[in-house]
Amino acid sequence: MSDSFVHLHLHTEYSLLDGAVRIDALMKRVKELNMPAVAMTDHGNLYGAIDFYMAAKKAKVKSIIGCEAYLAPGSMMDKNEVPGRKRSSHLTLLASSNEGFENLSKLITKGHLDGQWYKPRVDKDALREHAKGLICLSGCINGEINELLLSDRKDEAEKSLLEFRDIFGPENFYLEIQDHNMEAQRKSARQMIEWGKQYDLKTVATNDVHFLNRSDHESHDIMICIGTGASIYDQNRMTYSPEVYFKTAEEMRALFSEVPEACDATLEIAERCDLKIHLDSTSIERYPQYPMPEGGDRNEYLRKLTMDGLELRYGRDRALNDAVLHERMEVELALLKEKNFTSYFLIVWDFINWARKHDIPVGPGRGSAAGSLVAFCLGITDIDPLRFELVFERFLNPERVSPPDIDIDFCQTRRPEVIQYVREKYGDLSVCHIITFGTMGAKSVIRDVGRVMGWSYGDSDALSKMIPNELNIDLEESVKKNPDLAAKLESDGNAQELWRHATFLEGLTRGTGVHAAGVVIGDRRLDNFIALTRDKEDAILSQYAMKPLTELGMLKMDFLGLKTLTVIHEAEYWIHKRVPGFRVADAPLEDTKTFDLIKRGETVAVFQMESGGMVNTCKQLGPDTIEEIIAILALYRPGPMQFIPDYIKRKKGEEKVDYPHPLLEKISKETYGILVYQEQVMQAANLLAGFSLGQADLLRRAMGKKDAAEMARQRLIFVEGCLKTNDIQAKLANSIFDLLEKFAQYGFNKSHSAAYGIVTYRTAYLKANYPVEFMAAVLS
Repeated sequence: MSDSFVHLHLHTEYSLLDGAVRIDALMKRVKELNMPAVAMTDHGNLYGAIDFYMAAKKAKVKSIIGCEAYLAPGSMMDKNEVPGRKRSSHLTLLASSNEGFENLSKLITKGHLDGQWYKPRVDKDALREHAKGLICLSGCINGEINELLLSDRKDEAEKSLLEFRDIFGPENFYLEIQDHNMEAQRKSARQMIEWGKQYDLKTVATNDVHFLNRSDHESHDIMICIGTGASIYDQNRMTYSPEVYFKTAEEMRALFSEVPEACDATLEIAERCDLKIHLDSTSIERYPQYPMPEGGDRNEYLRKLTMDGLELRYGRDRALNDAVLHERMEVELALLKEKNFTSYFLIVWDFINWARKHDIPVGPGRGSAAGSLVAFCLGITDIDPLRFELVFERFLNPERVSPPDIDIDFCQTRRPEVIQYVREKYGDLSVCHIITFGTMGAKSVIRDVGRVMGWSYGDSDALSKMIPNELNIDLEESVKKNPDLAAKLESDGNAQELWRHATFLEGLTRGTGVHAAGVVIGDRRLDNFIALTRDKEDAILSQYAMKPLTELGMLKMDFLGLKTLTVIHEAEYWIHKRVPGFRVADAPLEDTKTFDLIKRGETVAVFQMESGGMVNTCKQLGPDTIEEIIAILALYRPGPMQFIPDYIKRKKGEEKVDYPHPLLEKISKETYGILVYQEQVMQAANLLAGFSLGQADLLRRAMGKKDAAEMARQRLIFVEGCLKTNDIQAKLANSIFDLLEKFAQYGFNKSHSAAYGIVTYRTAYLKANYPVEFMAAVLS
């Protein structure tokens, strides 16, 4: 290992418009070079830390998570210039343990929440408080020691060095030396080596890495110009040395041949870093617990709430005597208790109950949660799962350990009030929004690079318009699909150069945003688990996007704002003027005027039925039941749209409805023999092959993923099950399996379609019966 080297000072794509090292490409390079480990030290943030950790784990590369933190010259709370000092200096911090990663997360959070002044700064008091488990490198040429040293303030630089040594301990503080062919770095290195001997501190050689290959320097330069709004022709613009590329161990050893121990120190640090982040998307350990008054039992409390809701929803007689109802309720409550999801349901019930009490409109349901009877009884959803034959196992599969996922629609204008209630209940720093990362797309990167290179807007816009208007298309695919674009790049040298840089930059992270609906709720302050930041409106955000949060086992909920709920609420307000107590939720689902309006195609302002294509479909179909509205919402999507003509013909008796087996009639009679929903595929496997609904959900998932090996295994089980359960022979069983597989590719979640079908019906009902009040609400 003596000839190896570990990069400890590396800026990935999450150093926004600064680092251009893509994590996946980095892991590939590290493996090719047989380097024992690699560190991630983005500027002032931990945005990519979990993605980096997961990618390294997948590549079987040891990862070191760190940050090149911004250090304030005094207190990070002081937002004034300090004479003779920069607003912030750089300091390299590496997590050597889980405690170190927790402290690093807290430090970076403090910088973003409290120390933000041009940069998210920390100070030495914060470092002292959170030094455990961290290894500190003194920083690059912009580090505090170097800043003071190079401005001829050697005594102050030495004092700073001793402060860092005292904060982290001599064993955890290394003097960082770099060589990017700059005299200032060499001067600094000579002094660092001298101080190292004087104070018995080790020096460590690092290379500032902003891109992988030396040849990437020009493209990286253009990226810096995009980030700073400069042009490549600006004389005084910000630039980086061409030496900040990912050097090999041999190159680093040659560069620091006079101090080989400085390269050896990178291996020592890598050996000392032993971070093991617990990743488990099925874990609920970090979920908050619903606070019970006087330490009551949560399971008993949930049962009481459910029983009360059962009577409210179905009436006292049915609630007491309906065996099917009770069996379904008991199965759901038992599973929630077994999987420790009781508290989760109580948390959701609590804030929805609060919203309803404060007259904040809540949607009837969203996603598979509408399949839960308990959710219906608690008022989390407002759609009867028995009436619409919704399947609980589509929501919560007893045979697949996966936490429930309840997404909720709220009135768009009052959604923030609900989030604020949750924040007040569980703690301000225990609830936050979720960050998103904007990337440089195909068309925008062409315009950006064109501007930086001095192209006129018209010329770069003309080139960008040659990229086909297809969702998520990239530059490489564009050339294949547009011969004119290929010819342009073949004949125009300037276009070739622009395209080369754009291809390098495409897909890199350019900025942050806020997830439209996602909220994280923790069982304690979130900076115990994740780093936090603020958005432009000062709201607190996670520094990790949705996927890393899932892998960390954080509780995420979607609080969605649905404008239609606001419209319905407003319409009800006006209707109350002449019909006191009116609630559209109480409207009968068999209203003739409502269906007549839809049949006429008068669906402007009717939820999900406004498009021209949907208007024509409604006229052709002429829906007579809520079930047909639900079905058409599920079919009117890319893919299953091909089945709409058959659905209409079968409804009108123009095409015969055939069932390959009589049992399929029970499942698909409502949809005229077409398997519209995922739940129908599950029910077919259950009835025909004896699958439990949990097993049937696993089969549905396998079909959706088109996993050939898993599908072959499931086919055998299905065919055997058909023979054993219903004496269906192999030939017919295989043909039924083929049919299920075909429809599973297109099948939609019936619970979601039913819930949204109710919203569609309610808006149509209002328009048909109270057109003045409804349209007043729409227009306002």
